[in-house]
Amino acid sequence: MKRIFGTDGIRGKANVYPMTPEMALRVGKAAAIVFRDQNKKERHKVVIGKDTRLSGYIFETALTAGLCSMGVDVYLVGPMPTPAIAQLTKSLNADAGIMISASHNPATDNGIKLFAKDGFKLPDSVEQEMEKLLLSEHIASDHIQGDLIGKAFRINDARGRYIEYAKSTIKSLSLKGLKIVVDCANGAAYQVAQVIFSELGAEVIVLNALPDGLNINLNCGAMHHEVVAAEVKKQKADVGIALDGDADRVIFVDEKGNEVDGDHIIAIGAIDLKKKNRLVKDTVVSTVMANLGFEEALAKFGIKVVKTQVGDRYVMDVLQKEGYSLGGEQSGHIIFSDYSTTGDGIITALQILRIMMQQNKKLSELAACMKSYPQVLVNVKVCEKKDFDKMNKVKSSIKDAEKELGKNGRVLVRYSGTENLARVMIEGKQQKQIEKLADKIANEIKKEIGV
Repeated sequence: MKRIFGTDGIRGKANVYPMTPEMALRVGKAAAIVFRDQNKKERHKVVIGKDTRLSGYIFETALTAGLCSMGVDVYLVGPMPTPAIAQLTKSLNADAGIMISASHNPATDNGIKLFAKDGFKLPDSVEQEMEKLLLSEHIASDHIQGDLIGKAFRINDARGRYIEYAKSTIKSLSLKGLKIVVDCANGAAYQVAQVIFSELGAEVIVLNALPDGLNINLNCGAMHHEVVAAEVKKQKADVGIALDGDADRVIFVDEKGNEVDGDHIIAIGAIDLKKKNRLVKDTVVSTVMANLGFEEALAKFGIKVVKTQVGDRYVMDVLQKEGYSLGGEQSGHIIFSDYSTTGDGIITALQILRIMMQQNKKLSELAACMKSYPQVLVNVKVCEKKDFDKMNKVKSSIKDAEKELGKNGRVLVRYSGTENLARVMIEGKQQKQIEKLADKIANEIKKEIGV
């Protein structure tokens, strides 16, 4: 079992184990070993990006030191979206990419995400190999001396590379006539999002693009779509786009201010691809969190749904193995695999805007392709992640809820892979019923292992 890596790299409180500068130094050293190509004669290189957290300076420096001490050159690109690091890793022909970010988490957290040279996140087997190195007593680097020591370079055109790549995914289709509100969450997209949409001709109103190192995700972005919704109604805009701190996820708001979540986004994209005969095997990939209405809506168009565990890397694994075109999560991690190797909020936004323009439809009209079942999600802070089956009252309350709902709903109780949280999700036809059942399960978890 992995002890340091979670569902999306390493994550935790900045300056608290495992997110310490000492660990980041070791990650740099371990990455140099894991990604080394014995047949490569020239120097190895790794791209490092970050979001806007103050603690990013700690980990950027420590990772660079670890890599250089092992003879690896480092390409520093500064604050950039996570998917941009995946794309730049391929573009710059690097051996690996590293993103310093805790995604949608608060500014006090940070994390390290790693990408292989093909831009894909690491499989469990490689993370386990890295963990062995990270947990070992010593990673030797004293054999790297003199001109073998790595160098660090600032890549000044990285931002422009990603901007042009993102625009190319819709063949630089004009967005003239669209009025867009974009919430950058004071995060990694603050320097690129407005440029991309405005250069394509849209009128862009930007929110939360003034990061100070501590305000990333603070009452803004994808986790607080009500902020962009209010501005859409105020500005009478056509659409609102809310990114998270590292811009790998996106939540939309239609012209009426209504949320359009990841399930709806995938459904819109899938139906468009199906009509164009570009939806491979007429299949999309989602997770166990997908709404029951999602499958029902796509079934009407002859589209099948394959489900994975929560985490965009698991979605990507299936996309990659089976060659499917589209997948993602309800939370807004969406992967159009023709263009991305990981969730990309900006490229997803561009695809939806393209569909709006080509079909001459409002987002509310497109989103009407799917009707969601009522769903409630309750998060419980926990002191440990104990097996639910070993907590009798929790287990009993889950079984009672499943029995009461029958075929008209479902219960999903799981732990977050990146935070000390138990997540209780219940879906059904009656809002009050599912709220009551979710609260009952959550209270039993609180009694047993709550903080």
